[in-house]
Amino acid sequence: MYLILKKRHVAAVLACCLLLIGGPLAYRFTAGTAVETGAAVSWGLSFQGPQGNTPVVDASDADLKPYNAYYIGDTSQKKVYLTFDCGYENGYTASILDTLKKQNVKAAFFVVGHYIDTSADLVKRMTEEGHIVGNHTYHHPDMAKIQDKASFEKEIKSLEEAYQTAVGQPMKKFYRPPQGKYSKENLQMANELGYRTIFWSLAYVDWQVDKQPSHEEAMKKLTTRIHPGAVILLHSTSKTNAEILDQLITEWKKMGYTFGTLDELVA
Repeated sequence: MYLILKKRHVAAVLACCLLLIGGPLAYRFTAGTAVETGAAVSWGLSFQGPQGNTPVVDASDADLKPYNAYYIGDTSQKKVYLTFDCGYENGYTASILDTLKKQNVKAAFFVVGHYIDTSADLVKRMTEEGHIVGNHTYHHPDMAKIQDKASFEKEIKSLEEAYQTAVGQPMKKFYRPPQGKYSKENLQMANELGYRTIFWSLAYVDWQVDKQPSHEEAMKKLTTRIHPGAVILLHSTSKTNAEILDQLITEWKKMGYTFGTLDELVA
């Protein structure tokens, strides 16, 4: 039964991720509807122009600021923020943590209930080694479809409770919407619960576990699309990510980038 449930969970997460793709260099978004009342939006971005340019996104800082939502840092500084989405454990997170320790880089890991329930040891390690563990909801639903605050709060609070039980301390209040789907009401509800909503400004197709990008393809995309202030989204389920991470961080450092934390991003 556990294997069946895990396969269903994985399939659901992958299907949700596929909704974000709009082409080889673009992530799908719906223009002009970023924070319209009642509108469900899939966060996305597209990379245009020279290397190092800030991507084009659907919502501006001004759109997001009233809700304490962020997708990018200071674009005048070559400081970036590394984050991972953790839908389930695929055997690579320990290696990722080893690399982060070696490189002295702190990251944020957005986890779901399934991850905490099955990989509490890794969640504890993330916390003990100084990384942020963020809230990706308990069940990974389409939160934009949730209109009432009680249901929204249940998804958030259930994960907080699971983290508290596993780690023995409160979860930091950083939230990432599953699938990148959100509405104005969602952003407001998260804000009222004391959360900062964290989107991203750099990502690539890394979640298809049976169709992983080559090391060369991944390195090219991630080194040419990096930009000042980038909030980087990678998936911890990716074999390629785990294998290139040390080289990737080294290359970003050679390009003059330093690494900040989400606490610094929202300060």
